[in-house]
Amino acid sequence: MKGILGYKLGMTQVFTKSGKLIPVTVIQAEPNIVTQIKTAASDKYDAVQLGFANKREKLSNKPEIEHLKKANTTPKRFLKEIRGINSANYKLGQEIKVDIFNIGELVDVTGISKGKGFQGVIKRHNQSRGPMGHGSQYHRGVGSLGPMSPMRVLKGKKLPGQMGHETVTIQSLEVIDIDITKNIILIKGSVPGPRKSLVIIKTAVKNPDVKRESEELNYYENSNIEVKTDAVSETIVNENNTIEEKTVNNDETASNEEKEVISSEEK
Repeated sequence: MKGILGYKLGMTQVFTKSGKLIPVTVIQAEPNIVTQIKTAASDKYDAVQLGFANKREKLSNKPEIEHLKKANTTPKRFLKEIRGINSANYKLGQEIKVDIFNIGELVDVTGISKGKGFQGVIKRHNQSRGPMGHGSQYHRGVGSLGPMSPMRVLKGKKLPGQMGHETVTIQSLEVIDIDITKNIILIKGSVPGPRKSLVIIKTAVKNPDVKRESEELNYYENSNIEVKTDAVSETIVNENNTIEEKTVNNDETASNEEKEVISSEEK
């Protein structure tokens, strides 16, 4: 098990050499700092606490500052634990970068979903509405709340309420590409949460050892594109009644038109 914290920047699409389009989520994961190591002997479980995103010392309290001084690092905005790891492989103050993951590896991404506010049962629980005719008098209501025998609403009844803003984990997403210089990782598919929100990337629980074959991606940043003038094809009929196609540039057609104008003026 391994993991890293990062910011969700948004979604885009990349293309492979074969022309396949892949929708990806761009996540920027600056180097995380190991701020605490927990072992089974001292804490009864193995875990590593990671610190992410620097913040001013003025915004942190004294216990937090002293806690992070042990790792010889500045105050961090987010502190999260990654459990189920081998604590012997980590050191206090160590930097964790995006290169801990490999292209084609499967990961689980956790984030807080977008908040939708107070919603009804149709949007919140995907229920069906009633007839929209004027005489039905039932359109988007909740409906029956349960049988008469208990004389109360049963627990777990799907009712209107707050929708979204929950911790959601999307499992078994594929790592498409990794940019170590920019600390960016591309993950196939969508990831919960709005832009610039915190996400946690961890090794997939269901398929930790699976590594898919990845295709080479197409990048157009350094491509040299030659700009050529447009050409016009003309069809010419020879004396032998054979048809030939001649390609003439726009500059040549313009010069021919000028010659025709001058000859007409002379006439």
